[in-house]
Amino acid sequence: MDDSLHLEVAEFEHDVLTGIYSEETGKPQPLRFTIRARMKPLAFYAPDTTLDASKNYMDLKFAASAALPEGVHFKLIEAVADYICETLFVQDARVEAVTVKVVKLAIASAGEAIGITLHRERRQ
Repeated sequence: MDDSLHLEVAEFEHDVLTGIYSEETGKPQPLRFTIRARMKPLAFYAPDTTLDASKNYMDLKFAASAALPEGVHFKLIEAVADYICETLFVQDARVEAVTVKVVKLAIASAGEAIGITLHRERRQ
């Protein structure tokens, strides 16, 4: 089995223009994201290893917030997740795979987590 490094931002909330129903369009909806990016790790991390040997995990949060195009309405949360994956692949060639879980908070009636999980491998 090969070594791997997973960076993760879990349970991050951000409002996004998404939805297909008339009551959803035109206003942002709260979404909860868990984003996981897989990279090939170094063979060893010394105590003084610098950040450029890995990836800043704040890039994952950025991909699900400030990197989303302003004013663009995503009909499906799958499209939001796909955009996040592509953003992380473009940001850093070392990212081998991305998994994005998106939960639509506005449709939960009893605290349940309703949403999707999309996993993408880098396409060569």
